[in-house]
Amino acid sequence: MFTFLLVLHAIIAAALVTVILMQRSEGGGLGMGGSPSGLMSARGAADFLTKMTAILATVFVCMSIALAFIAASRQTQTIDTSLARTPPAAAAPAPAQDAVPNAPADNGAVPLQR
Repeated sequence: MFTFLLVLHAIIAAALVTVILMQRSEGGGLGMGGSPSGLMSARGAADFLTKMTAILATVFVCMSIALAFIAASRQTQTIDTSLARTPPAAAAPAPAQDAVPNAPADNGAVPLQR
C-alpha cells in the first residue's frame, strides 16, 4: 500500500509541475486564442489552470503528510546486517622489551659542553 501511495504521489507531483509550467507568468494561461468565452479562451484557461494548481497542491500536501505518518508508523521486524562492519580483532600486545642496562658513570667519554 505504501508503495502504491508513493507512486501516486510522484504522479501528482509530475501533474502539478506540468500544470504550473503551462501557465504564463502574466496570467494568460495557455495563451491560446479561440472563442472569447468557454474553457479554452485565454481567461478560461487561466481560471482552469489556477483551480487545477490549487487542487493539485492541496492533494500533494495532504498526501505528503499522510505518507509521513505512514512511514513513521511502519515498523520493520528485522534489520539488514549484510553490510555491517565487523570490528577489527584486538591487536596482540607487544612483547616486553628488556630494560637498557645503566651505563657506568665514568666510561671514559668526554661530556659535551656548550
